[in-house]
Amino acid sequence: MTRITDRYHSTAIAGENVSAFVPHSLPPAEPSLVIDDEMRAMIATSEAALARLSLAGDMVPSIDWFLYAFVRKEAVLSSQIEGTQATLVDLLEFEARGKAAHADEVDVREVCNYIEALEFARSELNSEKGLPLSMRLLNEAHSRLMQGARGEGKMPGELRRSQNWIGGSRPSDAVYVPPPAHLLPGLLSDFERFMHEGNELTPLVRAGLLHAQFETIHPYLDGNGRIGRLLVSLLFEEWRLLNRPLLYLSLFFKRHRQEYYRRLGAVRTEGDWEGWIRFFLEAVSTIADEAVETARALFALVADDRSKVLEVPASSAAAARVFELLPSHPILTISNVMELLDITRPTATKALQVAVQAGVLVETSGRKRDRVWAYAGYLELLGEGTEL
Repeated sequence: MTRITDRYHSTAIAGENVSAFVPHSLPPAEPSLVIDDEMRAMIATSEAALARLSLAGDMVPSIDWFLYAFVRKEAVLSSQIEGTQATLVDLLEFEARGKAAHADEVDVREVCNYIEALEFARSELNSEKGLPLSMRLLNEAHSRLMQGARGEGKMPGELRRSQNWIGGSRPSDAVYVPPPAHLLPGLLSDFERFMHEGNELTPLVRAGLLHAQFETIHPYLDGNGRIGRLLVSLLFEEWRLLNRPLLYLSLFFKRHRQEYYRRLGAVRTEGDWEGWIRFFLEAVSTIADEAVETARALFALVADDRSKVLEVPASSAAAARVFELLPSHPILTISNVMELLDITRPTATKALQVAVQAGVLVETSGRKRDRVWAYAGYLELLGEGTEL
């Protein structure tokens, strides 16, 4: 099948004339996207997996635990795809102590910025007076993503005004040259129109199309990949595919990074939208099912460990309260506990010791002062796939 996906525009970059790729508007046409029986089955499987994940979130006693955990996992993974050298433990340690023992602070800041960008966008979408899902909202999220990070000098929150390229040491050997900057307003207007207009395609397929189109347009000087993946989370929630951002889809993209890039590239070079959508659907169904199993395992672990803490002879009300902090604060210091529970240092120390005696907390710093405790079993389950 041959599909015309683009036109090319001659543009000059760094003194070289190159052909920049200019995608046609969505949906794919000439011919239209082919949704055969195999793809329909994949759509149904993915939708069912998302429904199970939503149900798993609804059934746990505290959805805040899982929302906290899964959002951070996605933030770490999406950032790692772009080369950020920070793990989930680095992020959680930074949140607990203000610094991470094994990662560059700028790397950790990039992950924190992703969380802030997502939380801002969700807050706007859930507010009566907030911004709708639009390029303006994505621009605001992009501004937060780049703040204080490596890309802070690359026009945070603004569409690029110059030509960029991806891969290669110079424009002439680039892997991909996105559309020229002066064409961005029209391309993004069409992008927004497709996002909001009624369409016979299912929301799941439309989300996959929009992610690929966003990466193709590449509207920012930096941060396009992360905003493009954040967009998928927002679309899933906006279109009620999920009721919360519990899908850490970047785990699949990280596992299959070369295939991820190859599939996006094949959309541009071969018009293979069908291949991309199948890859996207496989990612959704695989990670949704894994997230359900992770949620179940985390809940079972927490229930079992709660019993262990309460069974320690020296257990107390403070020890029980410390334990309830752990799913949303799996790395703690004495100062954290004192502040979060408004208790004295001796009381906080004794409560932490109870959790250590129960085999739930592990002291990780090896220091006598400024000590750090980790909920090791929880972090091991949650952190799968986030290692460097």
